[in-house]
Amino acid sequence: MNEPKNFVIAHAPGKINCYFRVGPPREDGYHDVASLYVAVSLFEEIRATLRQDGELHLRLDEASTVVDEPETFPLGPGNLVHQAAQLLREHAGVNLGADLEILKRVPIAGGMGGGSADAAATLVACNELWGTGLDREELGRLGARLGADVPFALMGGAAIGLGVGDQLAPLLTRARTDWVLIPASYGLSTPRVYAMLDRLRAGQSIPVPTEVDPQVIKALMEPDAQALADTLVNDLTQASLALAPELGTVRDLAEGAGALRAMVSGSGPTLALLVRDAEHAREVMAQLGDEVGVATLAVQAPAPGARIVHSQ
Repeated sequence: MNEPKNFVIAHAPGKINCYFRVGPPREDGYHDVASLYVAVSLFEEIRATLRQDGELHLRLDEASTVVDEPETFPLGPGNLVHQAAQLLREHAGVNLGADLEILKRVPIAGGMGGGSADAAATLVACNELWGTGLDREELGRLGARLGADVPFALMGGAAIGLGVGDQLAPLLTRARTDWVLIPASYGLSTPRVYAMLDRLRAGQSIPVPTEVDPQVIKALMEPDAQALADTLVNDLTQASLALAPELGTVRDLAEGAGALRAMVSGSGPTLALLVRDAEHAREVMAQLGDEVGVATLAVQAPAPGARIVHSQ
């Protein structure tokens, strides 16, 4: 145990799946996947203030750019921030509390792991705030109990994910890729997207994915933007488009505006557009904004995982 802090700010990144193969449903209801994650420069932020009374109080920062109806945003025990703080507290055996302010920038229910990033940032923030002294490996094991994407939000960078996505093998690359995001004005429930995928595949023999295509890894590591565009794949696309057919129209508009490839991010509905570089990103964003009126956001990868940005 270390000395508790009074105030801590932590960031954790959203993610894009450059490659996402999904196997058939398992007996436990989950699906085995083969994924290539990249963390992007769009960060969730948790501001944690120490409480001596053992209470956990959550609050949404009014500057959160992706919350259309703040009054309906859930701040109770079902929120992953509350769950992460409570899990850490129980695991470490501490009786301190925290005021936890959430600044959301990653699209909600957008297929970019925003909730997982919240959980990862909370684990890092409260570990520092309460002086629990857990290392990254321990935090990763706790994070896996909260969701398959939480360990990657802790790790950041780029990684291969197998199993349900939580068996991570980091890729040691600093090669930059540039992306343009098109957030949707609505969300898609991840369980609902998986259920739709299973319905669409009914009667088909689907193999269990055991590896990521080496070509997509090579293209990301070099990086070769065009080769990466040619190898991007996401098995959840067909399910996302079945639930939100307008995504197909926006995807076609994005590629018509010059994106090397436009793909559904994770379970959607956020679209991730691969571009050559920052200048190309500006060109694509200008055309989509001026000619079509589509809101866009430029991000880069890889981005660092959950980390402390301030403590006192």
